[in-house]
Amino acid sequence: MTSTPVATSGHSSVLPAAATIGALGVVYGDIGTSPLYALKEAAKAASHGGPLTHAAILGVVSLILWALILIISIKYALLILRADNRGEGGIVALLALLSARNAQPGTWRAHLLVVGLIGAALLYGDGAITPAISVLSAIEGLKVDAPSLAPAVVPITVVILIGLFVMQKQGTRVIGQIFGPVMVGWFAVLAALGVHGIVKAPVVLEALSPLYAFNFLIHQDFHISFAILGAAFLAVTGGEAMYADMGHFGRFPIRLAWFAIALPALVLNYFGQAGLLISDPTAIDNPFFQLAPDWVHYPLVAFAALATVIASQAIISGVFSLTQQSIQLGFLPRMQIRHTTSDAIGQIYVPLVNWLLAAATLGAVLSFGTSDALAGAYGIAVSLLMAITTLLAALVAIQWGYSPFIVIAVNGFFFIIDCIFFAANSVKLFEGGWFPLLLAAAVAFVMLTWRSGVKLVEAARGKLRQPEEDLIETAVNKCHARLSGTAVFLASSPKGVPLALTEFVKHNHVLHQRVVLVTVLIEESPRIPDEDRAEVIEVIPGIMRVILHYGFMQYPTIYDGLILACQQGKLPGIDLTDITYYIGRETIIPREDIPGMWVWRESLFAFLQRNAERTAAFFGVPTKQVVEFGTEIEI
Repeated sequence: MTSTPVATSGHSSVLPAAATIGALGVVYGDIGTSPLYALKEAAKAASHGGPLTHAAILGVVSLILWALILIISIKYALLILRADNRGEGGIVALLALLSARNAQPGTWRAHLLVVGLIGAALLYGDGAITPAISVLSAIEGLKVDAPSLAPAVVPITVVILIGLFVMQKQGTRVIGQIFGPVMVGWFAVLAALGVHGIVKAPVVLEALSPLYAFNFLIHQDFHISFAILGAAFLAVTGGEAMYADMGHFGRFPIRLAWFAIALPALVLNYFGQAGLLISDPTAIDNPFFQLAPDWVHYPLVAFAALATVIASQAIISGVFSLTQQSIQLGFLPRMQIRHTTSDAIGQIYVPLVNWLLAAATLGAVLSFGTSDALAGAYGIAVSLLMAITTLLAALVAIQWGYSPFIVIAVNGFFFIIDCIFFAANSVKLFEGGWFPLLLAAAVAFVMLTWRSGVKLVEAARGKLRQPEEDLIETAVNKCHARLSGTAVFLASSPKGVPLALTEFVKHNHVLHQRVVLVTVLIEESPRIPDEDRAEVIEVIPGIMRVILHYGFMQYPTIYDGLILACQQGKLPGIDLTDITYYIGRETIIPREDIPGMWVWRESLFAFLQRNAERTAAFFGVPTKQVVEFGTEIEI
């Protein structure tokens, strides 16, 4: 996930050691808590109701090891991390690199945009399932020593998750500061428990050979092999975060954290659990907690709960970050976004998304009830997302000039692996896999409807919008009297006359002494430096056009942009405390007789548009200086 709980002002200013520790808490929180349930589910799938054989245990742990090596270590850490957009990673960064946002309908880039938006939507499904299965699997550790506490597992999990979502509006800075150190301790515990289990059955080290995984799979029935693959995939869920979070920590710290700490600890723990199962097959109900001595169980449950809260926080913050990027690029309607701290980029809170995600997560806990049941819902969205990422990264590599033959060979190999895992997880569709897919489908549908509606509205605006020449004619020949002061008109397009200005002149037959037309453009780059922020064009004396450029990782504040333009001497003589902002507020009227979307989708778009965050509030315009003009637009 794209997450920023310990966000910084840019990874270049963070010491490698600090960034490496920070990455452990944010990037590897999800995959770091997978040992709570991954090997258990894979072992149960391998036993398929019968006794658990040594060959099955060795085959399962070998499969998990080589999944970690192939998918996370080689594909993500070594290859996918190279496909960055000026240091930023993730699905949205890939779409920006491929310039899919402004693709013409019917072109391959337009189809690519649909695929990419589906990939982004899958992250919302993942974001709902991860906190549920992580916290639930940690609290289930109580049942190891006190089976009578089983009925309390779900209520305790619900209380923890409610507390986590309620806390979001306060910001996560304090907790963010302890993410890294706590997860360093967590990975140390994983490694220590793993060594303890390996000592019990050193024979488990034979599973280091990939032959054990291969031979075990090919000698099983087809449906059993698929069930094992689907369960083993749980060990790599969360690995996609290392690419999504690259912009916050940097490529080197993320790789260092993985190869030096996370991977060795995970491998030791999985092999330790396998060693325990070889020596005691009855431990299959919860091999992770039974690795530890009895007296450590309750403290370990508390520590596991803390680690899963950290993993969940990283996912939630990632969903907030993804939402902000999607809004910036025009894939979602404007929403209220609160910055919870003034000195850390990425510390944001999106109320609507927070409570929708809370409802989905709590619904998953209450509906499925156990981590075993939730395991059926987990993995299918992530495996499809990984396949989409591999495809988009291949196209970026070819666009950058790499040999198509090498790119197709390498990415094709990993794409086949992704498709195999997706097919294996698809078997779990009716066991719960439908849940994250349903959430993703709903989000993708909203994204595509909003994107199409925005294009229809802009086309309708274009027909109503006057050319610049008409404004010049009006200013020179028709408006001899000028109102004192400065008027700022917000414009959706850097060309033509804003509809609000047309309405103003139509009703008042005057212009202000100074008119500033302001347009915000979100670029394909993650960040635009301050010196390139404001582009000022003089239309005629007294009328200026200001184009404010922002990256998709930046928050577009018009007031701050105008301050910057004044400080740079591009808007001399303007007092920003004594101007009036004129903004058009549009009412969308769906029409069946106008070509566009189906009228029910246009009605959905109109509903979203009506309930979107007000333009002035979203773009940081001082509310006491705003005047709105209503306009009806038919689509």
